[in-house]
This record gives sequence, C-alpha cells and structure tokens, in this order.
Amino acid sequence: MKPDLEVVQIGRGQSFTAWEHGYPFHTVRWHFHPELEIHYVAATSGHYYIGDFIGDFAPGNLVLTGPNLPHNWISTHGVEGSVPLRSRVVQFPEDLLLRIAELFPDTRGFSDVFSLSRRGALFSDRCSQLCAPLLAELVQAKGPHRASLFLQILANLASDTEVRTLASDAYLPDPSGFMTAGVNKALGYINENLTEDFSEEDLAKTAGMTTSAFSRSFRKHTGMGVVEYVNRHRINLACQMLMNEADKSITDICFAVGFNNLSNFNRQFLRRKGMPPSRFRALLEDNRAVAA
Repeated sequence: MKPDLEVVQIGRGQSFTAWEHGYPFHTVRWHFHPELEIHYVAATSGHYYIGDFIGDFAPGNLVLTGPNLPHNWISTHGVEGSVPLRSRVVQFPEDLLLRIAELFPDTRGFSDVFSLSRRGALFSDRCSQLCAPLLAELVQAKGPHRASLFLQILANLASDTEVRTLASDAYLPDPSGFMTAGVNKALGYINENLTEDFSEEDLAKTAGMTTSAFSRSFRKHTGMGVVEYVNRHRINLACQMLMNEADKSITDICFAVGFNNLSNFNRQFLRRKGMPPSRFRALLEDNRAVAA
C-alpha cells in the first residue's frame, strides 16, 4: 500500500504552518510529506498508523512524525456524523530545527527531537497536557507571539522524559557504519540473506571471528543477540509484505521472510507489534477502506 504525497503549504513570511481540522477530512488518508509534523488529537478515538506501527489513539494523543514517514489517524469511536474539530497540526521543514539550534545553542535538545521523529514519537500525557493549550493558541496566533508559542512547544517535546518511538528501527539510518569491520560484514550478510537459513557460526566465519567473540561483539554493537536481531528484521519485512502484497497469505509470508514455523512467526510478530499478523492485516484493510 503506497502512501500519497501531501503537499504542505507554508505561507510566505512563515517558517511553519499550524492548522486544525475535523473528521472526515481530506488529509485523513495514508500519506507522507517531507516536513515534520506535530499531530494532536482533540476528539474521537481509533487506530493510528506510523510507518509499520499500528496503535490505538484517544483524545490527547500527541505524536511527532519525521520527514517522509507515512502516517494516518482513523477515527472509529466518538464519531456521530461529522466532527468539527478532530486534530491540531503543526508542520515545518526539517532544517528548521537545525537552524534554530545553530542560532541558539541553548536549544540543542531540539536536535534530539528531530532524531526521534525519524521513527515517529509518542509523547507522554503530561507533555500533551502542557502542549494542548499552546497548540490551540498557536493556530490563531500571529507575529512574534506565534514564534514564541512554537518554541515553547518544541521545548516541551524536548524535555519529555517519557517519550517513546513508534516505527521499527528499520526506519532509522543504517548504523552499520559505526560497527567494527567484522560485525559490519556480518550485518551485510544478514541483509543479503535475511530470508535464508543461516547460523551464528556462519556469521562468525563471515566476520573472521570465533563464535564466542563474534557473539560478544555483535551484542555490544547492536544491543541484542543475533537471533533477536534477525527475527526483528524478518518481522519488519513481514510488515512490508502485509502492507504491499495483499495476495499473499500469512502462511506464505511467514515462510517467505525466513521463518520455518508458523507458530513461532505468530509469537514473534505478537511480541514485536502487539498484535498477531491477522489483526495487523485487518487494520490495514480498514485503512485502505477509509482511503478509498
């Protein structure tokens, strides 16, 4: 399922756009844009989609999406006819945070917010409560006060210690450049042979290391063991297939991504995505139905 490109209009003399919309609305579809987006849900509840993440939202849901990260919010409860105000949205180009950080070193925490946005970031209830009135005011604000509100919202996001990322790490830049040469070779082997059957011993030979030394080095550089790393990437690939290959059954996808046991595939998928693959596919169908 390919997302639509949304063309974001930022007015002349403005560095960002702030607006609100009801439900249904034409932007409520699976889409992406180069700009970062702060998205606050004021009313209704339902399912939201950020990259390969699917979750439930309710009023107060506050999310930041990064450049070209597909997303959508579909209201399923609290909708009686049309809803006059469902969401408040702020959109801004990706270099804005970097330029602010260059001009004001005190705001260096803003660059951390930018990094989080690459996978989508869900902020805490406390942060949402702080930002909600500022976002409501921002939509109507003009001049220097508008800029001040924007900076205050960014400051709240940057100071939230309970923020969590949403999409899988497959949406992050490849960190292999920071690995040792041996582990880097093993990661390349995994990427090229992800759906094939291989062992940790095979990877150790590729890295030119003993199995025990490779295991320690791999865990040091990736933060996880080989099996967990491979399973995570196979589940990420399964998500992509579920999103884009509707003609394939879940069993077909299980074996296509490298699992040889359907029960284990379902267990690993549930562990990483919080739902079985059948539920993931059903929610994707809901998303397609709304977008149609």
